[in-house]
Amino acid sequence: MGIKDIIKKSFLQGYASNNITLNTVLICLACTLVLAIYIYLIYKLVNKNSFYNKNFNLSLIVIALITASIILTIQSNVVVSLGMVGALSIVRFRTAIKDPMDLGFLFWSISAGIIAGAGFAMIAVAASLVISVVILLFSAKATVKGSLLLVVNANSYSDEKEIVELVSSETVYMKVRARNASKSSLNMAIEVKAKDQGELIKKVIELPCVLNASLVEHDGEITA
Repeated sequence: MGIKDIIKKSFLQGYASNNITLNTVLICLACTLVLAIYIYLIYKLVNKNSFYNKNFNLSLIVIALITASIILTIQSNVVVSLGMVGALSIVRFRTAIKDPMDLGFLFWSISAGIIAGAGFAMIAVAASLVISVVILLFSAKATVKGSLLLVVNANSYSDEKEIVELVSSETVYMKVRARNASKSSLNMAIEVKAKDQGELIKKVIELPCVLNASLVEHDGEITA
């Protein structure tokens, strides 16, 4: 069987156990690697976490390649496939996934490896293109960037009005997300889109009633 025939089978027809040769394995892994790199780039583009986790993104490439290798092995030998299933049944993934979107990319990487390993790379390519278009389309329209969280500690609850008026004059958008008050103190968390971040924090801290203030980025989203 020539290289062209192997490529044709890897994209359209699927593998039979007696057709799996070294060339077949290399072409399958090459196709999987290209898909995995594509997933890697899409994740890096749409990631909205405050801290980009490069190790998780790299793991998407590794997982796709490992999955494709397992599928190839399972197809080549029934006995090996049974042993593989038994071995994988004791594996537990204990790392917490904080962002649901990360879980989606994880399943995408595994699915791409399974489909490409089974010899249907064309389906994996088509599915990846559709998935990426959906992700890019909805991630672009679903949120508005630039939201910050202003945390203010003041002397008393009666100072809230003064703080809110100042923050409102220095921002294009503001909303009080949380307040914790007592007779001797007031703690507020205000979601803001500042005209000038430095000027905002300077004017807030200059208020006589304010003890301290912090302006931080948060992982929450503002709906458009």
